[in-house]
Amino acid sequence: MNGREVIRRPLITEKSMGGLRDGRYTFEVALRANKVEIRKAVEEIWSVRVTAVRTMICHGKSRRVGRSEGRRPDWKKAMVTLRDGDRIEFFEGLL
Repeated sequence: MNGREVIRRPLITEKSMGGLRDGRYTFEVALRANKVEIRKAVEEIWSVRVTAVRTMICHGKSRRVGRSEGRRPDWKKAMVTLRDGDRIEFFEGLL
């Protein structure tokens, strides 16, 4: 997988924006990506140094429309901590 396939999109929520001051960024990543692949993808795309990667699998919710019942897909979230002084410019305008 290349870097653009591993990193799906940035997660922009109130809680994830609070981590920007500490150099922690949150992304939705491919479900099969591991921490090493996520680290390499972030370093490749934004030319920064990653110090830590935390991941979690978010399970999809059950949904119901009338009699039919379905389920949203599971997805994976990664919280990436960067070296002091490194920043991702995409997020800088959001603060």
